[in-house]
Amino acid sequence: MDGVPAIRAAKAATASIPIVFSTGIDPVEAGLVASLNRPGGNLTGVSNLNAELGPKRLELVHELLPNARLIALLLNPTNSSAKPIAKDLEAAGRTRGINIHILEASTESELDMVLPSLDQVHADALVFCADLLFVRRSDQLAALALRRTLPAISQFREFAAAGGLMSYGSSLGDAYRLVGVYVGRILKGETPADLPVQQAVRIELIINLKTAKALGLEIPATLLARADEVIE
Repeated sequence: MDGVPAIRAAKAATASIPIVFSTGIDPVEAGLVASLNRPGGNLTGVSNLNAELGPKRLELVHELLPNARLIALLLNPTNSSAKPIAKDLEAAGRTRGINIHILEASTESELDMVLPSLDQVHADALVFCADLLFVRRSDQLAALALRRTLPAISQFREFAAAGGLMSYGSSLGDAYRLVGVYVGRILKGETPADLPVQQAVRIELIINLKTAKALGLEIPATLLARADEVIE
């Protein structure tokens, strides 16, 4: 999920008002802070695991569907993490004999246009890149995947809660809790420059068992045992 443009806009607007961010992008590489330990300036915040987890989501799909040979990847090309994620998934796919078919959408209208093309792709499963556009459309995307009997996985719990098959990624609740802690410390007098950027390290695997049954899938016991939450 790429909030970097908004963070950059806030940073450009003020050099004195404290800014606490949450992002899935490397904040140093994105130029938001000087370093993780000593951010400098008026920004600090929380970094969520994002691109690093792409291959793991593919691994989870492969564990559930060991015979899958074509997996669709829906990404927003304007998201700065999209290309690295796609590259990592393609590499991970090659090691398992899986081809990755990339679908792109950066706006609501483009998403409405690209989704019907899934019928022509004949993919065995669908993986979503983390993006605010897709999070906002979690209900629609979960319903679409179910209607096409397509197993799908996203990064955030919102997708699985909306009826998607699985989600695997950083806990937004954990990230926002850390953001709240920093806001409290800043309000008590500390400065962002002295508060190291934290990493939200809690990773959640959510499985929607009701959706699995609707898709005619039996979730392996080993996968269920690793789930942080099973939605029934």
